Amino acid sequence: MKHAVIFDMDGTLFRTDLILELALNETFDYLRQNGEWTGSTPIDEYRNIMGVPLPVVWETLLSKQTVEIREAADAYFLRRLIKNIQNGNDALYTGVLELFEQLNHRGYPVFIASNGLVAYLQAIVTHYELNHWITETYSIQQIDTLDKGDLVAEIVNKYELQDGFVVGDRLSDIMAARANGLTSIGCRFDFAQEAELKEADYVVNHLSEVLDIVLKETVSL
Repeated sequence: MKHAVIFDMDGTLFRTDLILELALNETFDYLRQNGEWTGSTPIDEYRNIMGVPLPVVWETLLSKQTVEIREAADAYFLRRLIKNIQNGNDALYTGVLELFEQLNHRGYPVFIASNGLVAYLQAIVTHYELNHWITETYSIQQIDTLDKGDLVAEIVNKYELQDGFVVGDRLSDIMAARANGLTSIGCRFDFAQEAELKEADYVVNHLSEVLDIVLKETVSL
């Protein structure tokens, strides 16, 4: 397989912002009810670290709590995220399905490589029937490290990719592309940070721009 396009999920394909605050508030309500948290929900702090694996999230937001409390919060948060997806409180970014259709039509396999957990990613894929276009979805939960570069390497090695693209909104996506010799496309969406986007080979403001970059780059190879 020569060319493929590997997408991040949160903040790239999936509008996590629509369920993030809701699920996070529900989780911290749960903690407050159990006497394990006082004060407001640290939504701004979470937005600053959006895109990191969930264990890192809870180590940051609940730095003074026990491992048991973090694990309970993690499990509850995941349940609330999935429930909100199933209830239709979420959305894909504009142009996702159209882009997948165009890529598939032109013979570019599509993959997902995400720091999200398996059950969460599966809920999104199932709700929007994305398996119609996606070759395979990869979760950070499936590898021993929390390094997204290693996750992308799993795809590169399994499918013997010679060239390709990683599309995402955070530095971890850009660095994963670089570590695997792929082209990075940074998305200037809700959780993106300009300092991180400067590291990308390309930056887009809308997913519709991705196809032009893919076509331009692969024609020149």
